[in-house]
Amino acid sequence: MDFTAWVAVLGAVLLTLALTSSYLRWLPVTTSAVCLVLGVVIGPAGLGLLRLDIKEAAFWMEHLSEVAVLFSLFVCGLKLRLPLRDLRWRVAFTLAGPVMVLTIIGVGLLLHFGFALPWGPSLLIGAILAPTDPVLASLVQVNDAKDYDTVRFGLTGEAGLNDGIAFPFVILGLLLMQHSGDTYAWLDDWALKQLLWALPAGLLTGYWMGRGIGRLTLFMRIRNAESTFSPNDYLALALIALAYVVAEAIQGYGFLSVFAAGLGLRQAEVRTAGDAHTPAEHLVKAVVGHQNVEPEDAVHGDVDNLEESQVAAGIMMGDMLSFGSLVERAMEVFLVTLLGVVLITHWDWRALVIALVLFGIIRPLSVALMPWGRLIDGPQRLLIGWFGIRGIGSFYYLFYALNHDLMPSVATLCADITLSVVALSILVHGISTQPMLARYERRKRRVTSSPGR
Repeated sequence: MDFTAWVAVLGAVLLTLALTSSYLRWLPVTTSAVCLVLGVVIGPAGLGLLRLDIKEAAFWMEHLSEVAVLFSLFVCGLKLRLPLRDLRWRVAFTLAGPVMVLTIIGVGLLLHFGFALPWGPSLLIGAILAPTDPVLASLVQVNDAKDYDTVRFGLTGEAGLNDGIAFPFVILGLLLMQHSGDTYAWLDDWALKQLLWALPAGLLTGYWMGRGIGRLTLFMRIRNAESTFSPNDYLALALIALAYVVAEAIQGYGFLSVFAAGLGLRQAEVRTAGDAHTPAEHLVKAVVGHQNVEPEDAVHGDVDNLEESQVAAGIMMGDMLSFGSLVERAMEVFLVTLLGVVLITHWDWRALVIALVLFGIIRPLSVALMPWGRLIDGPQRLLIGWFGIRGIGSFYYLFYALNHDLMPSVATLCADITLSVVALSILVHGISTQPMLARYERRKRRVTSSPGR
């Protein structure tokens, strides 16, 4: 198919979503689930309007999914406003570290002993499926920077961190297949470069770039009275690109760097705006909305209610969040629709067993074993254990692996299992997300309003 046909079909999908959005909001389904079904309808198994060969498209699909993840990771970082010393970060760090490692081990053991797959492909598929998704999991993440709920904060931090932390284990799976039958002398080099160096290098590079560029930008805008006229979308694109490139140049992980850049930029806002509890973009909305004036008027005529530093930081944060979320949603629609197009061709029945064990046993059990104490209660553990949504991050690692000279049989195996499990996650988690979150919010309101609270 030519480019015009692709654009036409994508436009039709977007129009369908736009026209039906008022109806879909009342149904217990997500946009991703609808896009998946639409992809199946317009794919070879349905109307036959679109066809896609995964192996031929692996190169551009890798970079397309990479861009989607980068924007989502940056937005994740911008949403997390709590200082790193806050106890709620323990949930995010534990989910992105020990829980993810246990997930890789669990899936690897299932594939090796349950389906008799070699250790290399078993570990590779486990690492591809281990990270939760920062794109498709937006409903269970924090609503904005003022949302400090422990469950949503932990899930957001997990999604931001584990897409980068999964990288060394994907590489480990590829190395196991490459060095099959050899000694394991190469493990020292892997641990040194991929764990001890690449992880902290990516995080520190992105954090200090985000914080430094954020403070410099806000200083220049406040000094030159340019709070409302500067192109914040350009700044977002520049910071994402530079954080990624610099980290990769020093052999750090670009995903972690971009997430940390968003986090560092948010900390620059906290320091500049000077309000520890209310994000600057909320202050701007409150003043502008209350007085029914334009932001420019608020900057020059309402300094009694709002400092210019708060206006500059608020407008910058608000614009970046809006721009990043827009790109994130557009990429989600496109990639999930493509998943629907190829799903029937790549369906693997083993995904039913893998998804059942991953979603119902491995993830919940891994979360239950974590020593969080009274930081989160039993129902919150169950909710976190269930919301291990797989998606675009797994797409990226799949196509990354396909572009690294896998044997044809292994490439087909990885593609079929990954695409099938991700599709099941989109459907199962998509249907259950809104009812479970609504029940959680009702319970939280009851606990908050009960006597003695």
